[in-house]
Amino acid sequence: MGFCPFTQEACRRLSDPKRVDLKVKQKRAVLVAVVLPGDQRDLADPLDELRGLAKTAGVKCVAQLVQNRFAPDPRSCVGKGKLEELKLLVEGSGADTILFDNNLSPGQARVLEKELGKVIVDRSELILSIFAEHARTHEAQLQVELAQQLYMRTRLKRLWTHLERTEGATGSTGGPGEQQIEIDRRLVDTRVAELRSRLKELEQRRERQVAQRRSQLTVSLVGYTNAGKSTLMRALTGADVYVADQLFATLDTRTRVWTIPHLGKVLLSDTVGFIRDLPHNLVASFRSTLEEARHCDVLLHVVDASSPSAEQQIRTVNEVLEEIGIDGSQAILVLNKADAVPDRSILDALRANHASAVSVSALERRGFEQLERLVAERLGNGFVELRLTTTAGDGRLFAFLARHGEVLHQEFTAEKAEIHCRLPRRYQMELSRQFPDVQVASDFPADIDAAPATTVGDAADATCDANAAVTELVPVGETPAADPTVEPTPAVAS
Repeated sequence: MGFCPFTQEACRRLSDPKRVDLKVKQKRAVLVAVVLPGDQRDLADPLDELRGLAKTAGVKCVAQLVQNRFAPDPRSCVGKGKLEELKLLVEGSGADTILFDNNLSPGQARVLEKELGKVIVDRSELILSIFAEHARTHEAQLQVELAQQLYMRTRLKRLWTHLERTEGATGSTGGPGEQQIEIDRRLVDTRVAELRSRLKELEQRRERQVAQRRSQLTVSLVGYTNAGKSTLMRALTGADVYVADQLFATLDTRTRVWTIPHLGKVLLSDTVGFIRDLPHNLVASFRSTLEEARHCDVLLHVVDASSPSAEQQIRTVNEVLEEIGIDGSQAILVLNKADAVPDRSILDALRANHASAVSVSALERRGFEQLERLVAERLGNGFVELRLTTTAGDGRLFAFLARHGEVLHQEFTAEKAEIHCRLPRRYQMELSRQFPDVQVASDFPADIDAAPATTVGDAADATCDANAAVTELVPVGETPAADPTVEPTPAVAS
């Protein structure tokens, strides 16, 4: 995955350094971080995350430099003294690339490349490089290329040392013509418009796919990169999904069937991981990929509980979710990698800070019962349990229940069948329309004034409160016994 041909041509014009030769893999790099007040990073090891990004990109880290400042230097990000120290560090280590854990302005990057004579890669460019390397589907490749083009548009000036103009028209009134950078910007804008148009078509297709799944229960996994979402998905569904101990191993949304005891089958989706200071253009490009998370019934926020930066990662994910219009506060917090937590008090502290939190170990398959129970409770708020009585040969009803609900128990006689099932409330009206002669008794009849034995249409018209106390069930066809403690109400003459 690379930039447009004109950008590669621009790269070939560079004299020093030659960015056309920049392959993040197999490079020797110095890691640099400017730590600012309020930074959401591990202050004990500020370069830990950048080191992980570099490892994922295949970079060999040969040296590192950290500076604490109240604000970045507007000219070179680091101060003058640190810049001289960085020069000596680069010369002594033999590095050919310098990775910054900060987002640099085009001017800062230009000054640093001029002063150090090496390729400067900031945090956004490194993340874009990793995304480009890991993009497999056509949609992901288009999304990454769009983010790359938007990132490079403001940095085209760095690709030209002479900024020559093309020749004007013949004669004295032709003018000097366009600058090459103006041509490049126009080409970038054209390519961006083309990519956005193609992604719009794919987004509409994805919206249709998500809309088709709205008749089914859906659960989505979100979380910080390398929190173990894919491992958890494999453990819960048995699906053969790609799992790797690296950042951004998964870029594409994958959906598999997850069978939850006493609830039935739901669709579980795994989405792209988030990270601190994720480029905004990248978030915007992957917005359609996160469509599954926006419309799911339950959101599972997976956290690496063994990470010292777990709380900062939780805040980062919630900020990105808010950016794309998702309320992360309603998610179930899944504290993964509980087996790697050195002290149990860490899990206790995380659970104390977050109400809906459950600790699991996807690797050792522990804690799944509590997670499944919590998800079932969330999804069950939209369900009603019914006891249906129908003819033994009513195959259409059995097909309807198999498609939209779950049959918990069934008994057959020569002429009829009694079915205990769980059904989403939104399908009660559809059940009434298609099967008006089927008798039903609800497991939640607190708000139903009619006799327990009713038709499906009568039950659908009644409002069943799932949070009400569950009363004793009365078999279909029997009359409930009178309560001897209650005096009968005298009849009122009309």
